[in-house]
Amino acid sequence: MQSVRSTERQSRKISVKMASRGKTETSKLKQNLEEQMDRLMQQLQDLDTCREDLEPQEYEETKQETLEQLSEFNESLKKIMSGDMTLVDELSGMQLAIQAAISQAFKTPEVIQMFAKKQPGQLRTRLAEMERDVIVGKLPRDVYTQQKVEVLTALKKLEEKLTPEEEAFLTTNVSAALSQFEKVSRGLGTGDKVLALASSGVEITKK
Repeated sequence: MQSVRSTERQSRKISVKMASRGKTETSKLKQNLEEQMDRLMQQLQDLDTCREDLEPQEYEETKQETLEQLSEFNESLKKIMSGDMTLVDELSGMQLAIQAAISQAFKTPEVIQMFAKKQPGQLRTRLAEMERDVIVGKLPRDVYTQQKVEVLTALKKLEEKLTPEEEAFLTTNVSAALSQFEKVSRGLGTGDKVLALASSGVEITKK
């Protein structure tokens, strides 16, 4: 009897250790993926910052190269997530955000990063800063509209409650690319549905 109890305790200890190791490995993997994504987002941000210094063709070619790198990253994510529901739950936000970037439904790297990392609080802070900047003339109205639509779409995808005014703004100002992204990704959060969205690649861009 004592032997059976001892074996059960050992089994539980092993199970706890394995679960802990699995969580640690998942955490490290997620951190590595976030670092890769941050690097690609920084490339897009630097490109926009230097746009005036580049020839139009050079700008487009460099941007296309970065989008292709994002597509390759997207493919890697699919393989990593395939068959592992824990990772699908962990990385679903990143998957949707990268898809939004590839399809160019989202054009603001900082917003894509916050979306990918599931940071609704930071998105709300960003929105408040934008509201202030547009009032004092620091942010052009067209840029404000584009970025506000992106922030509101990200918040909606993260299942954050929007005010009636925000819903109305989103409906009025949503772009064709964002509308298509919203249509394709509606209700997607985990599992095969997220992978199905990811596998659509750059199809949205082509439409």
